[in-house]
Amino acid sequence: MTAFPVFLLGLLLGLSESLLSPEQLKDMSVQGSKYITEQFENAINGVKNMKVLMDNTGKEHQEILRSLEETKKNKEEALRKALDSEQQLTEKQEVCNETMLALWEECKPCLKQTCVRFYSKTCRSGSGLVGRQFEEFLNRSSPFTILINGEKIDALTKEDEEQHMTLEDLEDGYSVVEDSVDKIFQDSIKAFGQMRQMFNSPFHRSFLEPQWNPFPIQRLGFPFSGSERRRERSLQFNPYFTGNFESLFEAAQKMMERNHHLAHHGMTWNGSEGNATDGKMVCRELRRNSAGCLKLQEKCEKCKEILAIDCSGIDPVQQHLKDTFMDSVRLAEKFTKQYDDQLQEFRDKMLNTTGLLERLNQQFGWVSKLANMTQNEKNGIFQIATVYSKTKSGEDPSDTKVTVKLFDHDPFTFMVPGDIPMEDPKFGELVAAEALKRYKTEVIEAA
Repeated sequence: MTAFPVFLLGLLLGLSESLLSPEQLKDMSVQGSKYITEQFENAINGVKNMKVLMDNTGKEHQEILRSLEETKKNKEEALRKALDSEQQLTEKQEVCNETMLALWEECKPCLKQTCVRFYSKTCRSGSGLVGRQFEEFLNRSSPFTILINGEKIDALTKEDEEQHMTLEDLEDGYSVVEDSVDKIFQDSIKAFGQMRQMFNSPFHRSFLEPQWNPFPIQRLGFPFSGSERRRERSLQFNPYFTGNFESLFEAAQKMMERNHHLAHHGMTWNGSEGNATDGKMVCRELRRNSAGCLKLQEKCEKCKEILAIDCSGIDPVQQHLKDTFMDSVRLAEKFTKQYDDQLQEFRDKMLNTTGLLERLNQQFGWVSKLANMTQNEKNGIFQIATVYSKTKSGEDPSDTKVTVKLFDHDPFTFMVPGDIPMEDPKFGELVAAEALKRYKTEVIEAA
């Protein structure tokens, strides 16, 4: 016995109706130590499952990367062809009819005024910004913009930029989780190394086997290994993982969802003032892509006159260019939608994986907290110092007061219900279970 339990035994000697002998305390401590060892092994196994989940999904990660890259190339090529044919058509139109250019100069201010008025009636604020953005769009456009629903190109270009930002956020969010899981695993290995004397040799060998997998893993997702630059950004977002995986999950989720919106659904209004199916979406869409105000062209007579002009008979090449333009736009819209679907699938898998990792960490991640503990090999990992009950003969059993030492923490003192007799073979295990529960709550979660 150490000085600690002897001291307490001396204090309680005159008070106790039921005080166990040092040998009985030792036997109970052995029982409890077996339970703690089993829980430690289970936790080590669980943490390795977290690592296995991250490591075994690299193939899925590479496949979706290849798919995204292929779709991106197709989308960008379609946009390039659309922009080239639009530029050629614009030049043709300018040569075609000077009247069209004059009408365009009168159409633009009417369009802007109509757009600002519509936005002001529909939305609470931001009409000035939308007006300036739309004016800039009109100034770099041509009459041809009216003829071909030119807002589509502008919308597709902005969508391409936003999809790029969304992918960056998805990578950043998952990098936070990936790096944190790696830290949990490394800390658990450190704890295992410090306490390996507790384990039998079969467990020790199985843990060190590279392909070891203690129980089947439901493959809900895959890791996204980020570049060093992305890692630096993600670590700036969450520099030190302290085990609060729920907070980490929420932080990563916010990063993953930051640019997620319904922009690819397009405008949900018909251009009539005050007639919007969803005012909030209309306001958001116009702030994001003010070119949508071209839908209001029917409100301006000079814009409508442009639509009545036909230059196709003057230059037969124009029809071919127009067909090329429309085909390219359709392809760009198709690949933009496909890319969006792939991003959504990527996001869903990542969030599912992160959710599974969160649940595993809540159950097993506590073991990583033992990495920096100071192990006292003499006293072991668990020791029941005192057990005291004041029950007298003929009375109902009273609660049992126990004091235990677990890992390197200060002693815990708590009550065991009186209906659990000290003679119960499982008494030491029940005490150890309660001690571990308190350790997780008072030490791990409070850290």
